[in-house]
Amino acid sequence: MGAGHSHGPAEGSAGRPGDYRKNLWIAFSLTAIIVVAQAVGSVITGSLALLTDTAHAAADASGLLVALIAATLMLKPPTPQRTWGFRRIEVLAALGQATLLIAVGLYAAVEGIRRLFEPPEISGGQLLIFGIIGLAANIVALVILTSSRTANFNMRAAFLEVLNDALGSLGVIIAAVVIATTGFQRADAIAGLLIAALIVPRAFKLIRETTSVLMEFSPKDLDVEGVREHILALDHVLGVHDLHASTIATGLPVVTAHVVVEDECFTDGHATELLEQIKACLAQHFDVSVQHSTFQIETERIAAGELETVIHR
Repeated sequence: MGAGHSHGPAEGSAGRPGDYRKNLWIAFSLTAIIVVAQAVGSVITGSLALLTDTAHAAADASGLLVALIAATLMLKPPTPQRTWGFRRIEVLAALGQATLLIAVGLYAAVEGIRRLFEPPEISGGQLLIFGIIGLAANIVALVILTSSRTANFNMRAAFLEVLNDALGSLGVIIAAVVIATTGFQRADAIAGLLIAALIVPRAFKLIRETTSVLMEFSPKDLDVEGVREHILALDHVLGVHDLHASTIATGLPVVTAHVVVEDECFTDGHATELLEQIKACLAQHFDVSVQHSTFQIETERIAAGELETVIHR
């Protein structure tokens, strides 16, 4: 027995991508309307907060379009050339969206600081109207995306895009009220800076998480050393090497390992039992649902031969 492989569930069950294209289409359409409305408003009012929120909304719209494309590609079935299909496209899409968010946030920060020293004259009444339009559309998009926001990296990034844009619209409204009631023009620049402060940390967190997937780091909820210890504690197991754990896409962690056992296991039937025990151990003792695992059961002689091959290379 060279290896054992545990396959994932059937189509449509856990670990398979859901179809969220309708939600993304609606959210994208609403965000595109916001971009047009706020672009007109930023020209009319000259507001940095509204201009920043317009740029943010434009990044959101492009991000949602990318998310929509990714959601479509994710549904393509695997092929012999693409054995995981396009499952990891969600990670690339989320990384791209997060990068766009950081670019918008940094622009808002630089321009906001400049306008603190040179605040332009802005009409609070006009700014309020466009802020309310943006917030209303964002709230509708948020309601649509809320139920699927934890489905995968792609949907999470899309939800964050719209949430940050909604917070930006709220900042625009607050700035408009302050300007209209007090005449404090720097409220616009302060609102722009607050929008940037909301955008950048969330974007960096998403970049860190998506990068960890692309670098094939171990799933954060899986104790790899714990897996090793549990396998070593099984009867007839002499060693564990080449233990690897990574994540292909959301809800799709994989684990592989070479398990060294006593020679007798291949003649008395223990090899098959050990393989079943290892899979059961992985399923029972760890929070992460590992649907794809591959374990190579081997003797000490085979393990030594592998080590010698590595040394000679």
